[in-house]
Amino acid sequence: MEDVMEKMTIEKYAAYKDSGVEWLGEIPDHWEALSNKFIFRLKKVQVGKRSNEYVLLSLTLNGIIKRDMENPQGKFPAEFDTYQEVKKGDFVFCLFDVEETPRAVGLSPFDGMITGAYTVMEPNNGFDRGFLYYFYLNLDADKRMKPLYKGLRNVIPKETFFSFKTFVPPLDEQTSIASFLDRKTAQIEKAIAQKEALIELLKERRQILIHKAVTRGLDPNVKMKDSGVEWIGEIPEHWEVKPLGFSGKTQNGISKGADYFGSGFPFLSYGDVYKNIELPKHVDGLAESSDADRKQYSVIEGDVLFTRTSETVEEIGFASTCTCTILNATFSGFLIRFRPNRNILDKYFSKYYFSSKTHRAFFVKEMNLVIRASLSQELLKKMPILIPSKDEQVEIGNYLENVSTKTFAAIVMKEKEIEKLKEYKATLINAGVTGKIKVA
Repeated sequence: MEDVMEKMTIEKYAAYKDSGVEWLGEIPDHWEALSNKFIFRLKKVQVGKRSNEYVLLSLTLNGIIKRDMENPQGKFPAEFDTYQEVKKGDFVFCLFDVEETPRAVGLSPFDGMITGAYTVMEPNNGFDRGFLYYFYLNLDADKRMKPLYKGLRNVIPKETFFSFKTFVPPLDEQTSIASFLDRKTAQIEKAIAQKEALIELLKERRQILIHKAVTRGLDPNVKMKDSGVEWIGEIPEHWEVKPLGFSGKTQNGISKGADYFGSGFPFLSYGDVYKNIELPKHVDGLAESSDADRKQYSVIEGDVLFTRTSETVEEIGFASTCTCTILNATFSGFLIRFRPNRNILDKYFSKYYFSSKTHRAFFVKEMNLVIRASLSQELLKKMPILIPSKDEQVEIGNYLENVSTKTFAAIVMKEKEIEKLKEYKATLINAGVTGKIKVA
């Protein structure tokens, strides 16, 4: 990171003048303030019945991307007749709901088509596309075009946009600034990608250690035996394998109408369990549960909640362990509660065992997928689970808590470094396109 954020010799322009814009302050004396009507030309070429000749494009936080029409994700219209043509090098602006839109400007690297709700423009001769893109990317980052908004939907009328002034240096200087920012932002993005890859490696290593610990224990010299379960393989000789139903009781969650929710007592939802290996200590959901509900659907220390329904088998059976009783809580009908028999499972062993990939193969193999995948209590009870001695479970749980603490600390450190790089990138773009530094 230090290489990317190396100290540069910051050179200033010889003379500056007041821009007349509060957030911008002074700009180089030779830069011009030009209305956008002199910079951009509006385009509006509808594709009509020729939509099959075009690649579908979308404006995203990562710029303008191609959409996969063969394997569509998200919503698509029945027809694309009102979509408009985009050429490589065109600008795409979202001039409505600007405040809420994550990215309101894009410079297209592709030919294609995009929704007619956006505004497509091309720059006139004498302007560098890269410089203009960085200029408006910088404005969009902090939503600095807010004074132009009209109405409840934060619309920027086209006539207002064309009256808005862009501050531009001479063309050769625009190109130099754009080239400098291309080079520096590419270095920053590369450094970010490397750190993101390292985070994924840390997560993967943690999962490997979890899987190894909950299926083989911590003693590398222990004598092994065949578990009798194809996808588990060998396990320590002294461990037991039992169907989950022999080790505790299961219970589907509570199903009620909408009036039941929103106030009352703590209520655990699907979202509290999905991909959270430990239940939250404090629950946001509320339900008007009765005394009988809170008794039947209680959530106490040692309970494990499983996701019960989903669109795909891959998202069935995600588990979250309760490490501390949640007083007066109930749980959703989209979940199944497993309550282990007394003293059979340590809560931290459960936390990691049921979050490992060990039992995922069971669900994929056994689940019948109709329209929605649904996990029944009967099927869950058949799932084989590994049971070391209680002392060994505690030892494994403590070991994995330590592994997780160290892993998450390393991940947090990398995430902070990524945030610093993103801040540096934004600062560099702002300094370049506002003339705070001279790069030409």
